[in-house]
Amino acid sequence: MSDKGNNVRLHRVLRASPEMVYKAFVTPDAYARWIPPRGYTAQIEEMDVRQGGRYRMSFTAFATGQAHHFGGEYLEVVANKRLVMTDRFDDPNLTGEMITSVELTPAGNRTEVHIVQEGIPDLIPLDDCYLGWQDSLMFLALMVEGHASH
Repeated sequence: MSDKGNNVRLHRVLRASPEMVYKAFVTPDAYARWIPPRGYTAQIEEMDVRQGGRYRMSFTAFATGQAHHFGGEYLEVVANKRLVMTDRFDDPNLTGEMITSVELTPAGNRTEVHIVQEGIPDLIPLDDCYLGWQDSLMFLALMVEGHASH
């Protein structure tokens, strides 16, 4: 784990199997639906989910139309268990490389989701990062638990 930059750790238990949760992370249309935080839309430009594969996407603020483009590489892909990927923003003010790790652990008929995001650029307030992830995890729960989508 890197000591560079800012880090966040998240934990959530979902009423869904690890297979269903993993599917939401690796299916482009599903991922674009739940990953953007409240007030944003997402566009998936590339998603090659395999070790060494790449992804590219953007978040766009609905109110202003301002887009943030970013992408990276999948460092680890273990179906239904683990994803580790890099993230780099195109914005020269958001420098550095983040590492996002996702662990899926079966817990009866539920799944424990642990997410660690390391190396968050200093210009992104950690409180905003936590709040954004809380939105995303709520939308993920709505998707995989079979409730109405956002």
